[in-house]
Amino acid sequence: MGKRSSRPDSSSKADKKFEKKLQFHAKVRDTIASLTAKKDITKKKKKLRSRQKKLKAYDLSVMSESLPELKAPKQPTVAADFKLNCKSRQQLILKEGKQLSAVLKHPAFQADPLAAIHQHLQSTQPVSVEKPKKKKTINGGKKKKSKKSKASSRPQSMDI
Repeated sequence: MGKRSSRPDSSSKADKKFEKKLQFHAKVRDTIASLTAKKDITKKKKKLRSRQKKLKAYDLSVMSESLPELKAPKQPTVAADFKLNCKSRQQLILKEGKQLSAVLKHPAFQADPLAAIHQHLQSTQPVSVEKPKKKKTINGGKKKKSKKSKASSRPQSMDI
């Protein structure tokens, strides 16, 4: 890459050749750098596309259209929305205290407390349907395997 001749009249020609070589090598380096940058960009795009394809494979929203819809509960649970901090705890204690005093003053509760509680639970709790229980056998539902006698299990031979 360096200059070969040291003559004064050919030095200008050699300098021009040398400058051309340097420009060519600079262009080659720039081209290589831009190609590697493009290659990296295309690799990233391919990775992104493959990730998106994988995400599409795991996307089950299409299946949800064919499944039957479940009815959401009409009333959200109180415990989910209720955070217990100092202020809310005091309010809860006051509310429960008032309700307890009202229950204690109620004439039905004063007459028969257990019957009043039982009647309250029946009116507020949902009725649960009990399934009839299957009858168990004497040995707890296990079947007994009948044992064959030893004589019947062996091959019989006749003696003459």
